[in-house]
Amino acid sequence: MTTLSATQADAILAENFAPWVLATGVKTDATTKDSATLRIPFSDQFCRVGGIMSGQTLVTGADTAMVIALAAASGGFKPCTTVDLSINYLRPVTKADAVLVAKVIRLGRTLAFCTCEISEAGSDKPAAFATGTYAILG
Repeated sequence: MTTLSATQADAILAENFAPWVLATGVKTDATTKDSATLRIPFSDQFCRVGGIMSGQTLVTGADTAMVIALAAASGGFKPCTTVDLSINYLRPVTKADAVLVAKVIRLGRTLAFCTCEISEAGSDKPAAFATGTYAILG
């Protein structure tokens, strides 16, 4: 199976995600056979007081990154829906891009289980950690 390229992943984003998700500016930095690294560029538009990127923006990014990781693991996009999503916020992402590293932990026929670690660009400390369960529809 060929690894999904970042360009192919960005095409999946453009073709399958809601305009408000795309409005975050989310882009793919890299993919592997079972992971995806995405980035949400810093914008005051998505921040709370003090330049802190909002939790809503980060959880949207985590969900998006996990779906792209699923596409990488599946060899292309398959329609899916989020069954469960949990996120723990550890520290703020402040006046910086958010880097989202999503991994597929288990890919079954009808369910997939993923994780996503979010960090502030330039930092190796996690800012948030999410887990997601997805139903594969197609």
